[in-house]
Amino acid sequence: MRPEVYANRRRQVMSMAGQDAIVILPSAPLRIRSRDTAYPFRQSSDFFYLTGYTEPEAVLVLVPGRDQGEILLFCRDRDPEKERWDGPRAGIDGAREQFGMDDAFPIDDIDEILPSLLGDRTRVFHTLGQDPDFDQRLIQWVNQVRSHVPRSGTNPGEFISLDHHLHELRLFKNRDEIQAVARSAKLAATAHLRAMRACRPGMMEYELAAELLHEFHRANALPAYEPIVGSGANACIMHYITNADRIGSDDLVLIDAGAELEGYASDITRTFPASGRFTGEQRAIYEIVLAAQTAAIEIIRPGAAWDAPHEAAAQTITEGLCDLGLLHGDPHECYAEEDYREFFPHKTGHWLGLDVHDVGDYRVDGHSRELEKGMVFTVEPGVYIPPDADVDERWRGIGVRIEDDIAVTAEGCRNLSSDVPRTVDDIERWMAA
Repeated sequence: MRPEVYANRRRQVMSMAGQDAIVILPSAPLRIRSRDTAYPFRQSSDFFYLTGYTEPEAVLVLVPGRDQGEILLFCRDRDPEKERWDGPRAGIDGAREQFGMDDAFPIDDIDEILPSLLGDRTRVFHTLGQDPDFDQRLIQWVNQVRSHVPRSGTNPGEFISLDHHLHELRLFKNRDEIQAVARSAKLAATAHLRAMRACRPGMMEYELAAELLHEFHRANALPAYEPIVGSGANACIMHYITNADRIGSDDLVLIDAGAELEGYASDITRTFPASGRFTGEQRAIYEIVLAAQTAAIEIIRPGAAWDAPHEAAAQTITEGLCDLGLLHGDPHECYAEEDYREFFPHKTGHWLGLDVHDVGDYRVDGHSRELEKGMVFTVEPGVYIPPDADVDERWRGIGVRIEDDIAVTAEGCRNLSSDVPRTVDDIERWMAA
């Protein structure tokens, strides 16, 4: 992302906060995996959104109207000995020169410097509860300032959560962000295609997961979440990540996998037959889910309600399951009673961006919000018939989900993950090639 993109975001936040405010946002903390071994560091999405900075032990401070500099970063200083073990750091100079900060200070000096920045501010924008240790330090700084300022003087008197304001900004993606998600989706599509073609009955699910990870890592990307590779009845488990079973010759395989590339996530699901050919029952369920996804995508445009794609998908699934005899009764009544939820228990999508389940409100003033240009989200209807379902045995254990990443455009929408085949014929053709 271009440096001016981050600078513009910071200006937007300061404009929202006002001249009497201070905005304080810490980086993500390091997490210990085992004893002295840390998990790979992943920056806080909010912090990355405003800085592009990917190191731990940092705090962004925005001080609107401050003459000596409004945009400050407390960060790790250069340390040749530690860098010899853990790699290079941007340091104080790098924070200014590479990341566009007005000024930067060693993180070890924050206890001395930050209280003075709080002194003439009446409101503190900070989200409490995400990092309790940092919250406690911030409260101590505020109390320190209050104890030295007369009651009639200016001091921080109000804490305001940064989440709502910042997350509303993150909900709307600019052209650069949409292209970043598109690049992530293209990489994820390549991984899905590789796994489809590699699949053979008798393989282990984790072997297919390795095909996905190979594509991600060779592109210097990470999985956006733990890949789901569910064969047979495992496809009916929504968040199945064990990936430890052997793939049967008659199994459908559901792969839900996305990449994280340049900070942005993709999220794609495809379901295909391990043998390369759908059975009659598998094809029937698959066609219902595909029709539901098509109906949902066709309704996406500015001004449509967020709930509208889900309603279109749920109605289509209800009608299809009634036609197959898996639901009983009039389709309109079954839909009104939400009978479909027995086999389609989740919503049809979620926001997508820096996080797989990205930030942003789905409802505004109690109503489903309207879709607008720049929103990006998934469309992922599914039908899952557990092995113990009270249906004819031939349907049991079939799980199908189809998921794509959709950007709302001025005229309608754009499918960012269309490189992976969706139709039965296209899937079978790809697997046979």
